[in-house]
Amino acid sequence: MNKTTELKRRKVRDQNERPIHKKKSRPIDKAPMIIHQSLLCLIISGSILTLFVVLYTDSIPWHIGHKAADNVAKLFGVHEPQHAVVIDAGSTGSRVLAFTFHRAVLNRDILILDKELFVQTKPGLSAFADDPASAVKSISYLIGKAKEEIPQEYWNRTPLVLKATAGLRLLPAKKAENLLNAVKAYFNELPFLTNEDSVAIMDGTDEGIFSWFTVNFLIHKLNNPATTVAALDLGGGSTQVTFSALTPESLRHKEFIHDALLPKGTTQVYTNSYLGLGLMAARKEIITVNSVSKEETRVMSPCVNPVIKNRKFHYGGVDYFVSGLQENYPTKSYPETPIEVGQNIPIVDYNTCSEVIKKYVLSKVKPPAELSTKKVFAFSYYFDRAAEVGLIDEYSGGSVTIEMFKKAAEEACTTPNSEQPFMCLDLTFISVLLENGFDLDSETEIFLYKKINGHEISWALGAAFNLLNGK
Repeated sequence: MNKTTELKRRKVRDQNERPIHKKKSRPIDKAPMIIHQSLLCLIISGSILTLFVVLYTDSIPWHIGHKAADNVAKLFGVHEPQHAVVIDAGSTGSRVLAFTFHRAVLNRDILILDKELFVQTKPGLSAFADDPASAVKSISYLIGKAKEEIPQEYWNRTPLVLKATAGLRLLPAKKAENLLNAVKAYFNELPFLTNEDSVAIMDGTDEGIFSWFTVNFLIHKLNNPATTVAALDLGGGSTQVTFSALTPESLRHKEFIHDALLPKGTTQVYTNSYLGLGLMAARKEIITVNSVSKEETRVMSPCVNPVIKNRKFHYGGVDYFVSGLQENYPTKSYPETPIEVGQNIPIVDYNTCSEVIKKYVLSKVKPPAELSTKKVFAFSYYFDRAAEVGLIDEYSGGSVTIEMFKKAAEEACTTPNSEQPFMCLDLTFISVLLENGFDLDSETEIFLYKKINGHEISWALGAAFNLLNGK
């Protein structure tokens, strides 16, 4: 066999033994599928963990336990909104708050606040003491705003209430009754859910409890009564002090101890409402302290700067014409400078004014013992006056000490200001009320807010919560 023949045979053999290679198909990319499966497992695991936490761990705030499950439910459109409309008929104005809640997926007894409408109008119902028709007109405006906020298909399932506060409590009984009857007749024509108790004068106790609930609800402190904050509400006609009662000293005052509804159960709170210690009511009492008779409407006050003459102040259906001292008043001397002429400026003597106010406050208040141990949140006129003199930001709020209120009062008393004729009186009253009335140390930090997380601080939120939970 020659070499050529041998090479051909090997070539044929090699070709027969060589494996045939087929073209491989492109592998399927399984990464997105794995990611989706992992995400689903994570959601399921998170929901199971959340359920465990909610059912078995009381030390974790209730709102955290439900948040994860609620977020998942929201993705699938499970939330069914629930609405409530509350009208706060205060002494200086009326406000409507239209709330939208949903019930927690894992516990239908727990309400989660989604949003709210807040609209106000002035003056308050008490200004219409002799004109109930005009009172109804002011309320109808607020109802119109609520109708715009809440979808029509929910109107007949949405509870509506109007609660009047100190302004109507201070009116003669017959005039207050006429106002309320006019509003009741109007409510009977509305498509919202109402009953015979939907229009009424609110008890000061409820006002205090609902305000306390609102603050602690919004800062997520209701899980443990020991961590809740005290709520101080300074309205026009009255002021409320409310806190969780934990000490024997507080609990022995049975007349001030009440049950407050929580998202999970109830707790005992101390609440006291002081009629006549609202800012406007106190102002009226202080400027008339030297009046010969209750009918006197032209008054002179040592708490008002002498540059103020016959300034009108309306309260309780009466116009008062207020002046500062017109003789023998104190002055502050400003020396002459190269650009200003020296002069004596009329001022309010802070010590004289504060003594007048202290006498009035102490005739109304006995300090609640446990309050000094609490973290204190204050709102309404506390916030307004602090913002107006620059102690806090008018939008974000902040904290001040009572000493800062006092310093601001002293400054206002030595500064003639016809645009804010009662600022000296108001700030002095606030500092005296907090320090002497409530027996708080001058360095006590007071947290002042108008809103928390975009929601108004008002007793109305607490009232809405009670409405929807059938209380």
